[in-house]
Formats: sequence, structure tokens, C-alpha cells
Amino acid sequence: MDGRDTDLKKELDATLQTRRELGEEYESALVDSFLEKVDQRIDGTVERRVRRQLAEQQMATARDSRSPRPTDSFGERFGFGIVSLVLAVPLSAIGGGVADLPGLLVAWAGIVGVNVVRAARTTRRRRRADKDDAWQD
Repeated sequence: MDGRDTDLKKELDATLQTRRELGEEYESALVDSFLEKVDQRIDGTVERRVRRQLAEQQMATARDSRSPRPTDSFGERFGFGIVSLVLAVPLSAIGGGVADLPGLLVAWAGIVGVNVVRAARTTRRRRRADKDDAWQD
């Protein structure tokens, strides 16, 4: 029996003692008073539980918003590939026109390098997100 139950038991004992002293004509008022105290106790308990659950949900939401999620969807990867190819045409023309074959090779090495770095970042993010999800489960 915890402290709240003993307080409620004391309240009930006091109400019953008062009823014995005052008589039956005050019985309904005493019962109403006791039930009001019980209602207040229940309301307080429910309010604390709701507040606790709301705080837990807010903490979970805050944790989820802080953890980075990979934002690279298929559309983003596809768009990046298209932009790389579109930019490859003028870069190839400039590199080939200025320095012939070595210029063309340098231009394509740059294009390939940018795409490799992008792919490595995407893969690293995806692995990190998978690892974070594994820890949360």
C-alpha cells in the first residue's frame, strides 16, 4: 500500500467518523465530498500520466528529427546522373579542343571523380542510417 492509498483510507475513515457523529441527514453531503476527493485524485493521476506520455512522445520526435536520414532518393540519384552527362558534353568539347586527348581524359577524370565521391557519400550515409536503425530497434 503506497502513501496515496493510505491518505485515501484516512479520508474515508474521517468521513465515516464524521457521519457517525453528525448522523444520517449529512450522509449524502459527506459521500459527495469524499467522491469529489477521489475524483480529484483520479484526475491528478490521469493528468500526470498524460503529461508523461506527451513528454515521451516529444522526446522520441526530437530524437528522430536529430538523427540524419538519407535524403537521396532514386530521383535525386537519377537527376545527378543526368546533370553529370549533360555537363560532360561541353566539358569534353572544351578539354578536347584545348588539349586534345589529354584534355579530354582530364575532363572525364573530373566527371568520374565527382560521381565516385557522390556515390561514396550516399553509400556511407545509407550504411550509417542502417546502423542507427539497428541500434534503435
